[in-house]
Amino acid sequence: MNKTEEQLAHDAKEAFDRSVDRLDAATLSRLNRSRQAALAEVARPNREWLRWMPATGVAAAVLLAVVVLRGAGDINSIGAPVADLDILLSEESIEMLEELEFYSWLDTQELEGDGDVG
Repeated sequence: MNKTEEQLAHDAKEAFDRSVDRLDAATLSRLNRSRQAALAEVARPNREWLRWMPATGVAAAVLLAVVVLRGAGDINSIGAPVADLDILLSEESIEMLEELEFYSWLDTQELEGDGDVG
């Protein structure tokens, strides 16, 4: 922070401290109770996601059943060739996704140039 930002932060803290000093006991007590309730809420583990666990298990079982019943040979009919899935599941996929615009441009150049180089 530069000097003016430090001075502004210092002045804001002093103004806040002065305003807090002027609060009555009832307001300070209410603020403290609210603060304690907020801290207790943050400390309480959130188990909301547990209610979705049975539905997620059923969905996973249905998906597994569909894959097993259709057979492994039909994976290309899902819409993505196996080679593309291998690329997406590899460790380099994140790096490739970061350069997606370049690969898209490269693909259009190959289609337009029909492989002619130079």
